[in-house]
Amino acid sequence: MTSNMKPLVLHAHGTGPNPYKIACALELVSVPYEVKLWQFGDAPNGVKGSQFLKINQNGRVPALEDPNTGVVSWESGAVMNYILRNYDKQNKLGPRGNSEQDLVDFEKWTFFLVSTLGPFMGQVNWFKHYHSQKNEDALKRYEEQAYRCFEVLEGQLKHGGQYILPGSGPSAVDLHFYPWIYQHGFAGLGLDKYPSVGKWLQGIGELKEVKAAYEKVSKGQEM
Repeated sequence: MTSNMKPLVLHAHGTGPNPYKIACALELVSVPYEVKLWQFGDAPNGVKGSQFLKINQNGRVPALEDPNTGVVSWESGAVMNYILRNYDKQNKLGPRGNSEQDLVDFEKWTFFLVSTLGPFMGQVNWFKHYHSQKNEDALKRYEEQAYRCFEVLEGQLKHGGQYILPGSGPSAVDLHFYPWIYQHGFAGLGLDKYPSVGKWLQGIGELKEVKAAYEKVSKGQEM
């Protein structure tokens, strides 16, 4: 990247998984960025407050401001795709090849995370930690669905490689999945029945760029 490049601004909070995937991507493509941490709620420093709603009218993180292009993106899938199109010129994180199957493989695993595993994990966390009344039926339902998704991922990882899509390095697919699977302990879910998932999780977590991303988000500027 050019030395006169202005740092991108990643809007995040420290507990949600999705901002971390964006930080990991920025680390892996060597794009400078700074992190601003927001709180929940509608206070001036909250994602539902008027200041943040000017950045993302949906009141969720991540959001990414790029002062080099003037583009503002939000929703983690859209933010990731923006990074891939504009800053991953060597295709480090994109599809593993140019065939239609390569493109579909990349997209199907991405959409599986953003439409299925991520929301199910989010519901497990909600009913386990945040719902005002215990609802064991709902919690059981989402736990079972999260485990079903773990089983699907376990089958894919049995190809023997280090990453979800076969290749010599992580793709954006791995970055989409990692922060959600990383939270399995907080969600009260185990990986004993999914050894390939556990091995993959450990391997991604040991990448220096992933470690740097988690540290940088945790030390972001409090708004």
